[in-house]
Amino acid sequence: MGKTKICLDNKTILVTGSAGFIGAKLVERLFSSCRNANIVGLDSVNDYYETELKEYRLKTLEEASKNTDCGYIFVRGNIADKALVDSLFKKYDFDVVVNLAAQAGVRYSIDHPDAYIESNIIGFYNILEACRHSFDGGKKGVEHLVYASSSSVYGGNKKVPFSTDDKVDNPVSLYAATKKSNELLAHAYSKLYDIPSTGLRFFTVYGEAGRPDMFYFSATKKLLAGEKIRIFNYGNCKRDFTYVSDIIEGVFRVMQGAPSRGTGEDSLPIAPYAVYNIGGGKPENLLDFVETLQQELVRAGVLPVDFDFEAHKELGGMQPGDVTVTYADSSALERDFAFTPKVSLREGLRKFAEWYKDFYFREDKR
Repeated sequence: MGKTKICLDNKTILVTGSAGFIGAKLVERLFSSCRNANIVGLDSVNDYYETELKEYRLKTLEEASKNTDCGYIFVRGNIADKALVDSLFKKYDFDVVVNLAAQAGVRYSIDHPDAYIESNIIGFYNILEACRHSFDGGKKGVEHLVYASSSSVYGGNKKVPFSTDDKVDNPVSLYAATKKSNELLAHAYSKLYDIPSTGLRFFTVYGEAGRPDMFYFSATKKLLAGEKIRIFNYGNCKRDFTYVSDIIEGVFRVMQGAPSRGTGEDSLPIAPYAVYNIGGGKPENLLDFVETLQQELVRAGVLPVDFDFEAHKELGGMQPGDVTVTYADSSALERDFAFTPKVSLREGLRKFAEWYKDFYFREDKR
């Protein structure tokens, strides 16, 4: 499908989940790369993980907003609040919407399904409905809706690398099911209401100021506390780790290329809809990943030079909702947006380790 180019300068842009790991980094990128854009961040700042990190990101954005010619406002609220979402769309007439707000985490979804239905289903429905009604009364409406999906939608697929042409009808977690539902809902709204939308399947995003529930972050905390890291499937798991700056570059480029509208032989709209993988395309064995992480934590001074790595590893079986491998085929992203993730695992983990030392070893933390 062809692309309609969107210049983000002078646009009004909504970023939901703007206090989150990816959302905050994206807003920073918009500050530095857009001219005279108006950016609205929306986030509930819930306590799924330590709110200190979310407040840190928000404070970073507040400081960064003083050195950009973009307008910026942050709204503390939930996308599941339909009245709030509708009021923001009515007030700001968004040109581009990036929906990153979601309840994340595969394992958390096993015991807390309500959170996923509220945010990932009801919340996303509210965003879609607001986009639909942005065209009411002959208004120009939303030019492009970009939303986060996940590599989890591939479930237990055996064929690798994972391609967006693959069938993804067998999710192994509720989280994955909600993300697949997002893609289906977006397609329906694109078809029915001619809303250009693009879904992005993120592959194991990591980096500084990330989510503490992610393996690399939680492993660091356990090692510091002298605890053991449990490595599932006895180390026979591979993950396509993607450094956060590569994710942001991909999102930023996709925002500027909306699927083009068209009319089919039935005189009805051809859904202006697309889905892409964003992944490094180089799965890493978890045991190798842990070894590299430990080396970089020692280098950064987070762990002592004589740290006994072997004494802090524990191999175990698979856990519910998990998969043995994730592996992205990002060729479509390269074809349409001339971008492929580039940051190596060691480089990314080095940046994380250095940030971790600066953030958690600062004077007020002692």
